[in-house]
Amino acid sequence: MPQTDKRRCEWARTPLSIAYHDAEWGVPVHDDRVLFEFLTLEGAQAGLSWETILAKREAYRRAFADFNPERVAKFTPARVERLLKDPGIVRNRLKVESTVRNAAAFLEIQREFGAFDRYVWQFVGGSPIVNRRRTFKEVPPRTAESDTLSRDLAGRGFKFVGSTICYAFMQAVGMVDDHTVDCFRRTRGRKKH
Repeated sequence: MPQTDKRRCEWARTPLSIAYHDAEWGVPVHDDRVLFEFLTLEGAQAGLSWETILAKREAYRRAFADFNPERVAKFTPARVERLLKDPGIVRNRLKVESTVRNAAAFLEIQREFGAFDRYVWQFVGGSPIVNRRRTFKEVPPRTAESDTLSRDLAGRGFKFVGSTICYAFMQAVGMVDDHTVDCFRRTRGRKKH
């Protein structure tokens, strides 16, 4: 249950966003399935609100085989067509098709590095970057690290991995801690920028 009496980042205002903020956002993730989930959801969010995607999250889990990249990589064109009729997800052909392509590219990274986790965390030196933002307005839409990750992912065939999407992904999976300094969820005592 979200705590309503705590100070938190100003964007967490609705019950759904408060629950997400308090339990997940900025918590370091090292589970490849969860990393694939967030990479997919952040790409789906492009041009939409995160609240919209959070509301569709369970439908995304059902539609995309609980974000199992091995299963998603095998989705056929017929399966994609069925997904484009699913009102529970964002029915954008480019986004749906990119998820299938991204799953195959994700598996290639797992084969090369042993785990997507090992690959992606190298872009922040293996531990979270903890920033000192007073307000959420100070948070940039992208950074040098997200630029580098974006270029590398795109070079490996990923789609919907622009630098802004990558930075949102990095925040979501705890590679970056952008909780504001007055937020009760802010990490203390780690690398600061």
